[in-house]
Amino acid sequence: MAELHDLSPSSGSHRNRKRLGRGPGTGLGKTSGRGHKGQKARSGASIPAGFEGGQMPLQRRIPKRGFTPINRVEYQVVNVRALEEVQGDDIDPQVLSDQGLIGSAKKLVKILGDGELTRSLTVRAHAFSGSARSKIEGAGGSVAVIGE
Repeated sequence: MAELHDLSPSSGSHRNRKRLGRGPGTGLGKTSGRGHKGQKARSGASIPAGFEGGQMPLQRRIPKRGFTPINRVEYQVVNVRALEEVQGDDIDPQVLSDQGLIGSAKKLVKILGDGELTRSLTVRAHAFSGSARSKIEGAGGSVAVIGE
């Protein structure tokens, strides 16, 4: 039976670490792969991302613009054109997710009015645009808002 002291990594899976500063024959002597002088050649050198040597960094030179509203409601949108190709007459977020039209059935869904609808459908979603509602109802279908 193999003992712990007999184990070794498989051939080619492990590479020895670079031994820096061990003479000119290694190719990593003298400056130890750090080049000549300068801030990055010193010990303890760690320069933060975006640091420009004391010059005012880009992220501080450029003015701030706009804002992100804290209560933003983000919908997954589906057009009426896509509903035409969905199998079945009863459409809800789970059906749309199964057909690959939205990413998640758990997030909010809004139906938009781009395209035409020729068949009668019952559509349940969290929101509808005015044109989508009129096109679905105009084709003999019905709309139901989830969470109302």
